[in-house]
Amino acid sequence: MARSLRPGERLVVATHNLGKLREIEVLVAPFGMSVVSAGELGLPEPEETGDTFEANALLKAEAAASASGLPALADDSGIAVDALGGAPGIYSARWAGPGKDFGAAMKSIEDKLAALGATRPEDRKAHFVAVLALAYPDGGHDLFRGEVHGTLVYPPRGGNGFGYDPMFVPGGHDVTFGEMDPLLKQAMSHRARAFALFAAARLPK
Repeated sequence: MARSLRPGERLVVATHNLGKLREIEVLVAPFGMSVVSAGELGLPEPEETGDTFEANALLKAEAAASASGLPALADDSGIAVDALGGAPGIYSARWAGPGKDFGAAMKSIEDKLAALGATRPEDRKAHFVAVLALAYPDGGHDLFRGEVHGTLVYPPRGGNGFGYDPMFVPGGHDVTFGEMDPLLKQAMSHRARAFALFAAARLPK
């Protein structure tokens, strides 16, 4: 069964992305936890065959927990555009292609919205999703979902953030995630919201 993590316990972050590892390392440090990445342990990246953010996050976390014998944390995230039926969704990274060309991915979204005549802000609603999966070697797991809703603009604005940030304006703001102060963006992001749920439920008090 899923349980709370203990102070001093080591947590595997199921990623080969050093930036994501460091981000999570900073978040869990105040709780007395240490982290190691799947990449550092030489664990392979499983193929993401799920059809939801939850399924893909859990697939990665369970693979890392099983291979390492340690509790593992994984995330799956992306952007969902209402007018496109929730696309690109779980395929957000794939829309950028093997070269991770998010400029091209943002242009693709804009072209599809233009073809639909979606020019008004109310026609260009979208939300970022992040799902954190915590899995244990014994098979227990938890899922935590964070979302932030807003609208899309084009052309992209700002050089901060990454991915689709430069075309996303979160609700209640008039700047994109790409223009926003990184600390403000991190505090209100979909990943921060998912992490807050995870911390409240499973990190040491």
